[in-house]
Amino acid sequence: MEKFSSRDRQMMLRAIELARAGVYTTSPNPNVGCVITNNDRIVGEGFHYRAGQFHAEVNALRMAGACSVGATVYVTLEPCAHYGRMPPCAEGLINARVLKVICAMEDPNPKVSGRGIRMLQDAGIEVEVGLFQSDAEALNPGFIKRMKKGMPFVQLKMAASLDGRTALSNGKSQWITSLQARQDVQVFRAKSDAILSTGKTVVEDNASLSVRWQDFPKSLQIRYPQSQVRQPIRIILDRSGRLHDGLQLFKSLGSLLIVDSKQEKINAPVNFNNQLDLSKVFMSLAEQYHINYLWIEAGETLASSLIKSGLVDELVFYLAPKIIGSDGRGLFGALGLGDMADVLELKIKDVRQIGCDIRIITTVESKGVVKQEES
Repeated sequence: MEKFSSRDRQMMLRAIELARAGVYTTSPNPNVGCVITNNDRIVGEGFHYRAGQFHAEVNALRMAGACSVGATVYVTLEPCAHYGRMPPCAEGLINARVLKVICAMEDPNPKVSGRGIRMLQDAGIEVEVGLFQSDAEALNPGFIKRMKKGMPFVQLKMAASLDGRTALSNGKSQWITSLQARQDVQVFRAKSDAILSTGKTVVEDNASLSVRWQDFPKSLQIRYPQSQVRQPIRIILDRSGRLHDGLQLFKSLGSLLIVDSKQEKINAPVNFNNQLDLSKVFMSLAEQYHINYLWIEAGETLASSLIKSGLVDELVFYLAPKIIGSDGRGLFGALGLGDMADVLELKIKDVRQIGCDIRIITTVESKGVVKQEES
């Protein structure tokens, strides 16, 4: 006999839909949605909008009111059991006298991780876990990775011509891709906690690396006022001291974190050959700044280092219907491969046309090129 009914599935899908409404505002907290039903009728709905504000369960309970007594609760993530800026949601559900709670997944946060479920069960509330778990996990890959591995979810964005060139031989690259593709990038930036690039890239492109709300799709502008859309922290690796005050970077919105030769801004040790240990940089970003999602825009040198270190979770390619030629700059520098077995294998996750360009999102399936650095 099926553990979950078709009604259960319908309600959890609604909770997942609600959770998605927080993707531009919730981080570093996870995206969570909640639906409360009583007598097969929805009596409460809610999602978590921003850290420090009410959680999804509380918003749904406030809507349900007295109808929460004897109700069934569908929530995409295990209700929290610890005191933070808000009281535990598990306690709120107990006080509301709900009858049953169905969670899509357990919370990966070690402060919770099963404790919310046990609190509910100890109070006599029936709890089921695992309905649409993979869909719920897809809501929060960055939060899950930071909780389990102490690292952010890393997306590397690259734009190129069809022959794989990112710029002319003189470094000029504005604009390879279309306006629509550049607007699409703004959506990814807005979902991120931080944007990372290098001093070289920033100087060559005079990049601001901020979110341009005016380039959002109209549907998102209506739903998310400009004041509500966060500006990611901008992190610039500038060990050579290329940055200067005249750059657009210093005139644009958003916090700025510069990792320079003195390394005074972040706990980021160097490795044996006096290069930044990117793995430790990312761990520091997760620990010090609670970065769930790190969006990277950079050239072939940093891209190659990230690939060789096995630090990329997703590659986001924008390919323009243009040809630059072999004298143009490439997507990646030398990876030092000597055998086809070492070639990095990608799994295509999504392909679609954006304006006249093609956007390809891939996950990294093989880490065959990863080099073990000396300690």
